[in-house]
Amino acid sequence: MHSGKEPFGVTFDLHSITERIDLGSLFPVEQPLEVELGSGDGSFLTAYAAAHPERNFIGIERLLGRVRKTERKARRAGLVNLRCVRIESAYFLEYLLPPHRVSTIHIYFPDPWPKRKHRRHRLVNEQFPRIASQALTANGKVFLRTDDLDYFSQILEVFRGSPLFREVETPPMLAGVLTDFERDFHASGIPTQRAAFGRSG
Repeated sequence: MHSGKEPFGVTFDLHSITERIDLGSLFPVEQPLEVELGSGDGSFLTAYAAAHPERNFIGIERLLGRVRKTERKARRAGLVNLRCVRIESAYFLEYLLPPHRVSTIHIYFPDPWPKRKHRRHRLVNEQFPRIASQALTANGKVFLRTDDLDYFSQILEVFRGSPLFREVETPPMLAGVLTDFERDFHASGIPTQRAAFGRSG
């Protein structure tokens, strides 16, 4: 729990979009770092960060309203191991994170860009394994979920086709922590498609 007199600020304001972040300045304690790309309203991230005070978490989200929702939830929970950054996920991962410092990347229900002409905008594309491998530690993992079968097929194709990753299992404990989208999908009878990959070497 946060015990300081000043309100705890979850949102980290970037001082530069060309220099890599000093991770030591983000958290009071240096711990293994996990990142969620597209953290939505923070429903997954705040619950998971609360359950794992021995880890640090960064949520990346482009929409201001969602960032503010995450901050409110984190403040109510008194979380000191969570930060939120408002920026595009792919750019943050490739250009702002120091190399090989992230133990886990979470990607849950990313925008599927269903029209064929828009698929180049998908976060997980042919270049993504290289970018993710650059950010991850030696034993780092990527956990993914989606409801879109076409996007799921693409995710499997790009990761299985990369020598940088091997397929692994999603721990049941992690799978049990649902996102806001996931709860809505399950209520409508739409199943979750899950995949997980570990960095090779």
